[in-house]
Amino acid sequence: MQVLMPEHTCIARETSSLTIDKGTCYAIFAYDVGSSISLEQAGSRLSQDTERGRLKHTARAPQYFDYRPAPLRLIQEGASLLLGRYTSAPTTEIMVYDFGAVTITYRFALKGPFNDLLELSEMLYENDQLLKESRLRVGQLVQALGDAIDRPNIGHEEEDYLVFAIESCSSLQQTPVWINREAELARILRGERTPLSDQEIADATACRISFGTDDAVFIDWHAAVLFGKDMDDVRAVLEFANVELLEMRTLDEQLDRALDQAYEALSRKPKLLQLPGSYHKDTTHIAQLQVDGALLFERVTNTLKLLGDQYLARVYRLVSQRFHLEAWDASILRKLDTLNSIYGKMSDRASVQRMELLEWIIIVLITVSIAISVLELR
Repeated sequence: MQVLMPEHTCIARETSSLTIDKGTCYAIFAYDVGSSISLEQAGSRLSQDTERGRLKHTARAPQYFDYRPAPLRLIQEGASLLLGRYTSAPTTEIMVYDFGAVTITYRFALKGPFNDLLELSEMLYENDQLLKESRLRVGQLVQALGDAIDRPNIGHEEEDYLVFAIESCSSLQQTPVWINREAELARILRGERTPLSDQEIADATACRISFGTDDAVFIDWHAAVLFGKDMDDVRAVLEFANVELLEMRTLDEQLDRALDQAYEALSRKPKLLQLPGSYHKDTTHIAQLQVDGALLFERVTNTLKLLGDQYLARVYRLVSQRFHLEAWDASILRKLDTLNSIYGKMSDRASVQRMELLEWIIIVLITVSIAISVLELR
């Protein structure tokens, strides 16, 4: 007698057929809207029901694992969006972070053949309709927040990401359903309909992690596929990593502009008669750019604490590896060091200028003193 395993374990007896019984696709769009946001002011300004975003605590997420500070979570009602044969939920989740970032998340119910996920993944890849709709929501939110945002400015770049969370599925296979489905998973993760090479399949599915025998997480740069129940904590880590990637890209661009301005100020030829304090404006501007960059970098990298949970810390390391966050961090730190070096040279130049001026003043005073003494002797 053959015994079917429970559906929630996503285990069955055959590899050829897999049907999703319950699942959700989360389309996440991250935007940079300013240098920082006062979450207390933001909470008092918004008329909708809000709550602080907290990770759902499970057996592998202890109480001290949390955001610091916790972002503001907003659930907005609105019309459903129709994308092909998929319809989004009428509610949209908005997360507001204190370092000036906002995420807009749309939800699509998943039910039916597993292979249909490829069509949805391909459809949501840089989807113009969702990009326009999400940017419109962000613009309305920025207007509603007002001066709760320090130096408001919606960045021209956004960072989108897909999370396919499959809670239960049925098939006819005794092993976990993700076994021997690497080719299908790779195309879903990449949003690519063209059959992929073995090397591409191996690369797309390389970042995989499981906590138990009936769950698995596959992470790639375009999307992630989650098998199992109670995966909200994993999804929250993926969402934050996507926000962190956006902020790293934004900060990297800001530092590029800051370096261009600093190089221009440093290479500017001094005038013949340079007045004291002529470098003050340039050095102050460079110092401000340096401080702004360092503060944003510290805010972003210290917002989510994962040291108390080894499993989620491993998830974060995997997504950081896929997003190349360490490379972004190294690039930003290198540019901050370069900016600091330029600031030091500008300060040294200003100091040399002051010393030269003092020397000339002393020479003039000595000359005048000698001239007065000579005149008195006559």
